[in-house]
Amino acid sequence: MNLSFTKDELAFRDDVRAFFRAAVPADIREKLIAGLHPSKNDLVRWTRILADKGWAVPHWPVEYGGTDWSPVKQYIFTEEMSQAPAPAPLPFGVNMVGPVIYTFGNDAQKKRFLPRIATLEDWWCQGFSEPGSGSDLASLKMRAVRKGNQYVVNGQKTWTSLAQYADWIFCLVRTDPNVKKQLGISFLLIDMKSPGITVRPIQMIDGGHEVNEVFFDDVRVPADNLVGEENRGWDYAKFLLGNERFNIACVGVSKERIRRIKDLASQACFGGQRLIDQAHFREKVAAVELQLKALEITQLRVLANESKRQKATQDPASSILKIKGAEIQQATSELLMDVVGPYALPFQSEEDLEPPIGPGWAPSIAPAYFNARKVSIYGGSDEIQKNIIAKAVLGL
Repeated sequence: MNLSFTKDELAFRDDVRAFFRAAVPADIREKLIAGLHPSKNDLVRWTRILADKGWAVPHWPVEYGGTDWSPVKQYIFTEEMSQAPAPAPLPFGVNMVGPVIYTFGNDAQKKRFLPRIATLEDWWCQGFSEPGSGSDLASLKMRAVRKGNQYVVNGQKTWTSLAQYADWIFCLVRTDPNVKKQLGISFLLIDMKSPGITVRPIQMIDGGHEVNEVFFDDVRVPADNLVGEENRGWDYAKFLLGNERFNIACVGVSKERIRRIKDLASQACFGGQRLIDQAHFREKVAAVELQLKALEITQLRVLANESKRQKATQDPASSILKIKGAEIQQATSELLMDVVGPYALPFQSEEDLEPPIGPGWAPSIAPAYFNARKVSIYGGSDEIQKNIIAKAVLGL
């Protein structure tokens, strides 16, 4: 299997790299280099720049605003965007519900939702997890009862990222409680402005407000907002989660973080010696770089097999990418904690108004470390991924 880029792919990489170098607004780039999160306005602004270029949803089919790029070019684009660095498009719309709609939705849903996802006119969030239904997602209890041309929805979702900004939420709902749990779930699109929806923030360990609880009390949803067939939502969810796990590998993000680690370690001194010159630290960085190279090669192998899979199916190897990608992201966050040293605690969140007690780059590192603990859980915990690998890859 030849995993080297062709001359055409290398030329494409150069073009993409030049675009990011020129197009990413300086204030957004500086924020990302400092390890801070882009604001909602930052993300909207950057998405519109990509949309003007025709690159907001490059992995979508051409008829819905995508490109005719090969999977390898799409991979190159994503990696260059991560290393520019530039903000990744809002994943809940572009990588999750958008592909579900254009794969399983009807023509009216495609026409209504896809253009607004591509330009971030609609901000989406994901309504999957519930209290008591996280790793065992199929046990979800939020009910949607059909009454005429509407569904009446009652229940709760939790850990709903960025729901405070959302215009729409895509939800897994229980439409038939009398069958096997995977067979009674439907995929519903719900307007967040609907009466009966309450969003309550969850305070994170890093001091930020990234996730929320969302409550649904007799929320009426047009039946036209059902994606695909009633009680087939579990199939659509598996398709969506396969896309999410592939993207969670975040090879480009980890490459950029290692670059930042080396840069900051060249500035940090402990015991009269630069951290980057200390053998034990260099060994730790090298070990992570080796793991990242192995992950990158594995991801390229998955891409090389892309054409062999049936449409709307996912390579079970995406679970391997998810597990190792999460481990590497957590390992790089630990290396950054080594760099920040005594300035890690008491840590400061982005929302703190007090001036930093150490170097200007220090305040964001400890919150990022704590936040990275979640990566091995969302998108399906490591234990769930290992079960998938055992059954679908190893045949156990």
